[in-house]
Amino acid sequence: MTPSWHQISTTRGHLPGRAPQPHLTHVLELIAGVGFGLVVALGLSVEGHAALASAGGWPLAIARICAFAGSYLLLVMVILTARLPWLERTVGQDTLVRWHRKIAPYAVSLISLHVLSVVLGYSQMLKTNVVHMLWSFWVNYPDMLSASVGFVLLLMAAFTSIRIARSKMKYETWWVVHLYTYLGLALAFMHQIRTGVMFLGHENTIRVWTTLWVGTGVMILLLRVGVPLVRNRQYQLRIANVTQEAPNVYSLTVTGKNIKKMAVSGGQFFQWRFMAKGLWWHSHPYSLSAMPRPPFLRITVKGLGDQSSAVARLKPGTRVFVEGPYGVFTHHATKLSDVTLIAAGVGITPIRAMLEDLPANANVNVIIRATRSEDIVHADEMKSLVAAREGHYHEVIGERDAVTFDDATISSLVPNIRTNDIFVCGPAGFTDLVVNAARRLGVPHEHVHREAFTF
Repeated sequence: MTPSWHQISTTRGHLPGRAPQPHLTHVLELIAGVGFGLVVALGLSVEGHAALASAGGWPLAIARICAFAGSYLLLVMVILTARLPWLERTVGQDTLVRWHRKIAPYAVSLISLHVLSVVLGYSQMLKTNVVHMLWSFWVNYPDMLSASVGFVLLLMAAFTSIRIARSKMKYETWWVVHLYTYLGLALAFMHQIRTGVMFLGHENTIRVWTTLWVGTGVMILLLRVGVPLVRNRQYQLRIANVTQEAPNVYSLTVTGKNIKKMAVSGGQFFQWRFMAKGLWWHSHPYSLSAMPRPPFLRITVKGLGDQSSAVARLKPGTRVFVEGPYGVFTHHATKLSDVTLIAAGVGITPIRAMLEDLPANANVNVIIRATRSEDIVHADEMKSLVAAREGHYHEVIGERDAVTFDDATISSLVPNIRTNDIFVCGPAGFTDLVVNAARRLGVPHEHVHREAFTF
């Protein structure tokens, strides 16, 4: 029998979520900076005056430095999206993705410059044209054809990450394209070690570079494959039932074992993989819509993409795999005793879970924005939770043009907004609107909290 989620939980049936560890983030930043300096120094160490003065010397030197720097940045990008648990809990997935995107243009540009400089340098050295040199690379040089395939895969990942391209792609398509990036990196690694002049006869360079690449690969396998397999063997999650909450919005109750050992905070999300036809090969991020009630978990999903629409048809007993929990949209971010939670759409779900997990002394205001009252999921549960805390619950209902949601609306509902921690979750446009309004109303930047699921 599944639990009554309307019932207010007064005791914690699971381990508390782990707090962020910001000092470890600073350590990682230091290590990344020192590492970048070391690999560039290694690249410079193989250059000599005679080599630079020879035909094609300067283009080849530029190619080698770009190869070291660009490849290292690619590794950093992979690490940022490797789902290091402590890094995810401290920084948040949306921030990590933003860092990943900031580094990407530099990494791709450096690798592209490496390719162009190699072709130009060798064509000058062998006194041949660029087209003939490129063909000669593919036909006569070991691993160059596979390296070219790796470069094309990298360019595909870069192109599909451009904002306008992402907006026209399904998440599933984007996910598959980026999965091939790992293959591209592997092909590039083999090409560097076997044919790179900077590696031939330089054992220390080979050791350092191999350690970096192999270490990153092992870490990816452990975090993305090993750890999830071990944990899911422990949890053995399966669908208990699927219920409709609102038009095109469904709650999935999941049952499993050892849920008491799951350390999670309200507002966090898992990567969910449903072992059903058409769904098993990719995962999606969904927040818990209530705190765990062992042996049950609950998520609430709106049918937007292929997977989120298909979950409504999942059958009880379907096996479920999860990775996580992830995210910094939790009570750990609060700095004040007054807390305002603002949500719209399916963004209500992490807010609902956070209501259960806020400190007992938190003074709570909840504001829900919706076009129609029937679009508000878990409204009764939230009202009960807010009432139990003696807080304030508000609904702003109506079409955008008819019922505005602006600075005046927010300040009228929460007059002391400046001295509140603000948590906002919902569609990107709504979230931006609320964040900008809060800042105009004088809420300090560090007291405004948001987290977006981005790709």
